[in-house]
Amino acid sequence: MLVGLIADTHGLIREEALRALDGADIIFHAGDVGRAAVLDALAAIAPIHAVLGNTDVPDGTLPASISRELEGVRLHVSHGHEIGRPTPEALAARYGGDVIVYGHTHRPLIQMVGTVLVINPGAAGPPRFNLKPSVALLSLPSREARLIPL
Repeated sequence: MLVGLIADTHGLIREEALRALDGADIIFHAGDVGRAAVLDALAAIAPIHAVLGNTDVPDGTLPASISRELEGVRLHVSHGHEIGRPTPEALAARYGGDVIVYGHTHRPLIQMVGTVLVINPGAAGPPRFNLKPSVALLSLPSREARLIPL
């Protein structure tokens, strides 16, 4: 199974992001979506599941987190802001599981913390903090992940 990972779009959906995620079986957005049109564009590729980010309107349409098992792998998705300054170690300690996906920092990252794979796909929206936009792909059940610069 190929899982597309995206975060921090802040209302912008790049054609490069759509191309990079094309072929995904399912997509998770780790918050700061910005507007419904972003999710609509992603839904044209695959089923989309998104969580609430700190800049999203808390109107009840997006959950604070998602925990799912896919291909026997326990996946947790949240924005990360709920723990202040998210680090892979802090997220792994709080949520456990097999794979943790988060956003908020805009910094792309793939890191093992013990047996937990922690992924931040980076920010796919407007450029901030001198960081290049990116998304990520995760293969399950192998838990092989890669970042894709946009």
